[in-house]
Amino acid sequence: MPASKIPEADIERVLSHVQPFIAQHLNTQSSKSTKRPFILGLTGLQGSGKSTWTDALVTALQQGFNYNTINLSLDDLYLDHDEIVNVRTNNPSNQLLQARGQPGTHDIDLSLAFFQSLMDPSRDTLIPSFDKSLFNGEGGRAPRESWRRVPAGTSVDVVVFEGWCIGFQPLSDDVIKDTWNKTLQTQATSKYPTRTLKDHAIEDLLEVNNNLRRYCEIFMGPRHFDYLVHLDTDDLVNVYEWRIQQEHALWQMKNQGMTDDEVVKFVKGYMPAYELYLDQLRGSLFGSRSGCEEKGQLSVIMDKKRKVVKMAGISL
Repeated sequence: MPASKIPEADIERVLSHVQPFIAQHLNTQSSKSTKRPFILGLTGLQGSGKSTWTDALVTALQQGFNYNTINLSLDDLYLDHDEIVNVRTNNPSNQLLQARGQPGTHDIDLSLAFFQSLMDPSRDTLIPSFDKSLFNGEGGRAPRESWRRVPAGTSVDVVVFEGWCIGFQPLSDDVIKDTWNKTLQTQATSKYPTRTLKDHAIEDLLEVNNNLRRYCEIFMGPRHFDYLVHLDTDDLVNVYEWRIQQEHALWQMKNQGMTDDEVVKFVKGYMPAYELYLDQLRGSLFGSRSGCEEKGQLSVIMDKKRKVVKMAGISL
């Protein structure tokens, strides 16, 4: 879905919620010797158009408000190829870690270094890049000299940080075990299943949950964001439809891509996380226990055709 397909009115509605928070943040930072950019998290389901929304928001913030805005994708923080292979090799029975994507396949040190560099005006900020086409599609880190660069002395006002599991928060082991036990009694009857926890060993779910806990502690928890926009849907089955549409478009452009069955298998790999963490995210990333009640969150609900059917700020 090209950026031009997102109605300008939808971008304006999002920014009507977000921009007052940005303005207040920048005003607060103006008197500080070390300024911290406003971190706008953008999270969304597979196929929801996160990259497209990110591009549109960056453009609107730069052109409409003159904010120096950069963006970073969680995908660009993946471990390098050899390290991803090591994760797969060291976890042979964990289906969730056989390919990049899940918590545990990203470079925490690289993530931390990027965000720390934003606070140091004396040096350049390099924006990491991951090339998914390398190593026959397994992907690898792009050459460092190709990364986008923010020159030293340049003040960054806003960082749009997007990713599929941004906003997810770890659960206690007991909650995960209880949820998993309940799904053992269910039977999948749809070709697009949304109840898949029973397909995974409890130990594997707990391992990914522990990886998510480390992410949240270091660079992806509530205290690391100032606002969160959540691209959601009125029916989780739409995730399959969206990704199939995207793959069909890829076939038309490049005459290559996944088959419909391969797309279904791909999306199923993300369903366990949606089952575990989505309800909590829909409640709010910045709940009372986070100590971040002054921050804002916006839910953008889309239908099967990615048309926005509802947009609402979440009150804490």
